Amino acid sequence: MNAPRMRVGVCGRKFPGAERLGPEGVLAATGRLGHAGVFFRQITDMSPDLDPGRLADLRARADADGLYLEAGLGKVNPYNISEETAVRDLGDGDHLLGMTRMIEAAAAVGITDLWADTANYQRHSWGLRAVDRFRTDVTWNEQLAAIERYLRRLAPVLRAHGCRVNLETHEEITTHEVVALVEAVGPDAVGVTLDLANVVVRGEDPVAAARRVAPYTHQTHMRDVVLAFTDAGMERQIRACGDGVIDFAAVLDALAAHRADGPPLNLTIENTMARDWNGIPLHDPRWQAAHPDLPMSDLLELVRLCDLSEERMRAGKTPGLDAYYPEPPTEDWALDFIRRSADHLTALQTAPQPTKATATPAQKEPS
Repeated sequence: MNAPRMRVGVCGRKFPGAERLGPEGVLAATGRLGHAGVFFRQITDMSPDLDPGRLADLRARADADGLYLEAGLGKVNPYNISEETAVRDLGDGDHLLGMTRMIEAAAAVGITDLWADTANYQRHSWGLRAVDRFRTDVTWNEQLAAIERYLRRLAPVLRAHGCRVNLETHEEITTHEVVALVEAVGPDAVGVTLDLANVVVRGEDPVAAARRVAPYTHQTHMRDVVLAFTDAGMERQIRACGDGVIDFAAVLDALAAHRADGPPLNLTIENTMARDWNGIPLHDPRWQAAHPDLPMSDLLELVRLCDLSEERMRAGKTPGLDAYYPEPPTEDWALDFIRRSADHLTALQTAPQPTKATATPAQKEPS
């Protein structure tokens, strides 16, 4: 058997009871439960005022327990940064200065790969415009251009501190667009945080998406999905890794292929507590027009995965959309979500490798 190549940890912001536990408690619980590390979404989740003493203490706690420690920044879209007043507060009203101070604080405790996102998923009730990609006051292309300009302004700070900002494959952006931003600004300063549950919202095949961004991926959010057909197209539901239809064996192979000469990638489980509602309105002409870079092969694979999801739910192989999440959600259920995900990702890495004679196609149905 192979030893695990990538360690599996947890999301510090969404860890069950995180608000009650505080970052110290999350680190302690992570080690106690046998997980490998913590990815705090923003470094301000570790210390809202970037107190160097507290950050150093958290670094020392993680190191003492052999845990990885990752963190992030925030939004890098000038049309959305007004939503993050805390970052401007850190910069005395200057968002760029606030980001600079966050980068400096992170680098001081050895955190050099830093998460960011490019917009937001707002409210399900807004329909198509729940995703900032479909704003009409500013086009998505204008937003992408503004993001690139902002990243170019941030790049000298990142390079000066040996850091990189990793753009999440979030609900509003395609993997093609993420890769274009990385290559435009430079992969030494900009990389990718891979979240496969999000790429399906843009109509993408999770395995193909992983392969597109694998050369630039330095952080991850790991979670699975099932899909269901709706009158508008499809609905995505988040599930624990192994409880959905993403072929994580193929995904991990794609990621590992680009880490042979670098440090292993950490796999961070982003758990959730309750059913979300993320529509994929494939039948809407506005949605179709907004995806000029979507390969037909991706869309067809997504339809296949939706068929597979519905078939498995009908056969009772996996709970239906209304039966998966408990009501009300509980911390114990969320902890089990994390455990199941970790077990699945670890098992895939420690399983015997198939010989060429017995190898199976990457797109097989997940077990």
